[in-house]
Amino acid sequence: MAGKKRTEAAGRTREALLGTIKAEQMTSGCISKDAVADIAQSFKLSVSDVYGVTTFYSFLSTRLLGRHVIRVCKSVPCCLQEAEMIIECIEGELGITPGETTSDGRFSFELTNCIGACDHAPAMLVDDEVHGHLTREKIAEILRSYD
Repeated sequence: MAGKKRTEAAGRTREALLGTIKAEQMTSGCISKDAVADIAQSFKLSVSDVYGVTTFYSFLSTRLLGRHVIRVCKSVPCCLQEAEMIIECIEGELGITPGETTSDGRFSFELTNCIGACDHAPAMLVDDEVHGHLTREKIAEILRSYD
């Protein structure tokens, strides 16, 4: 987000903080250290307050992610429904582990606490699209469908 847009947040309530952070990620692809500092200043908050909000939410990132972000739930219900199979399959297909991005910048692979798809387990989220009732074959097919 350009510095001008960040300073427009000055005087806004703390309730607008998360929306401002999300807008920064949409614009820039991540929330950089400079963005955290600018947002903190515009909201009259400490850098640690803004950084804490940014890092609390698993769908926000302080590092640049790939064009497509794969998220797999690491909570107990999903682990009981083959989450490990999904993780192993993605690792095998893409050659990356959770927290990494492919060398071509095509995919980033993240573990999160919930993707809200328990009723479709085993499931994964690619960008904003839920893919459920996964098998190894289906995962490979899904990954090939993303540019």
